[in-house]
Amino acid sequence: MRALTPVPLHLREVTVTSIPTSPPTTVESEVTGPFAWFRSMSPQGRRAFKGAFGGYALDSYDFLVLPMAMVAITAYFGLTTAQTGLLTTVTLLSSAVGGIVAGLLIDRIGRVKTLMVTVGTYAVFTVLCGFATSYPMLLGFRTLQGIGFGGEWAAGAILVAEYARPRYRGRVLAWVQSAWAVGWALAVIVGTTLTNNVDPDLAWRVLFWTGALPALLLVYVRRNVEDAPEVTERLARKEARPPLSSIFKGGMARRTICATLLSTGVMGGYYTFATWLPTYLKTERGLTVVGTGGYLFVLITGAFCGYVTAGQLVDRLGRRVTFVIFALLSAGLLISYVNIPQGSNSLLLILGFPLGFSASAIFSGFGSYLAELYPSTVRGTGQSFTYNVGRALGAIFPTAVGFSSAGVGGALIYGAVGYGLALVALLGLPETRGSELT
Repeated sequence: MRALTPVPLHLREVTVTSIPTSPPTTVESEVTGPFAWFRSMSPQGRRAFKGAFGGYALDSYDFLVLPMAMVAITAYFGLTTAQTGLLTTVTLLSSAVGGIVAGLLIDRIGRVKTLMVTVGTYAVFTVLCGFATSYPMLLGFRTLQGIGFGGEWAAGAILVAEYARPRYRGRVLAWVQSAWAVGWALAVIVGTTLTNNVDPDLAWRVLFWTGALPALLLVYVRRNVEDAPEVTERLARKEARPPLSSIFKGGMARRTICATLLSTGVMGGYYTFATWLPTYLKTERGLTVVGTGGYLFVLITGAFCGYVTAGQLVDRLGRRVTFVIFALLSAGLLISYVNIPQGSNSLLLILGFPLGFSASAIFSGFGSYLAELYPSTVRGTGQSFTYNVGRALGAIFPTAVGFSSAGVGGALIYGAVGYGLALVALLGLPETRGSELT
């Protein structure tokens, strides 16, 4: 029989340490396929993903029921164009306030509790909009709805980011972002159904009342979702929480300013698209397909595909490169749209897909990128502040178009300025792909 040769000590150590000793390592090495980003997450992480996805989809739904009901609301209260526009503007402006408050709560009471507070807030005030008996009352409820709307995204995004593996974080957060397209599609379906089957004076109220749907999500989150273990441990120690000003001190000041400008530019370009492009195409180009079911279907499908595709690029090419790619594509498509020939409805329908794809894909990088820019103690404050203040400032762009001497055609200028601002802001930000969240 062959004698056994003793194994040198250093080889024994290599042999022992090379054996996977924890379930996460084993799972990551075995999971493959297009949905490895989800399957590699722990059971707690998967439940967190479902809660955040549902929260953002319903956030989108509750925000977009207003555009779906706008025509009926305008007729019911006899509103001017400025008054109807103000309903959207106050929502976006109050979202900045809600975002800042929610950011502080995220770092003080936790991600899950803040997610529940924000979802409950936007749901309650969306429902109350349906009971409004006057324009001032509707405006007030919509303002308060914006506070919850502004805080939900950051709470859900951070919650999921802290569960996701670094190599998949971009894809995981891109799928959370894709929930916006799901909520958008749901709002269009429900809004169209009610408009076609219910008296207009009642239909818009019922549409707002369906904003109670998030209550079902709250039950799920309360029973099944919890913060990442390290966050739970930190909160249990009841350490002193850094103030809002801390994200403007030391090395974080530059990140906060540049990240806010990045959000402002992307939001400004997008809102210019969404607000003025349909008007321009109808009034200046005589295109009747804008706003039809077929056009919205193409646009929403493009948006969903853009979100999930960009998630792949965010992880493979990096956060900054992906922002650059889609900022340039979105600006290029804006130029293409403004120059569509008179009456070319078929061409507009075809371009709807790449428009929805690029204009939405650029948002996929925010969830992972902003989370990676800040340490755990101020992650909620930093991420929510930069995203929501950028959203509020971005709302100024379409307003500026309305006051511009260039008229509706000024959308091209302001849209280009928005995406250009985003590119400049990236110069002051680092690449964070593969970062561990600390």
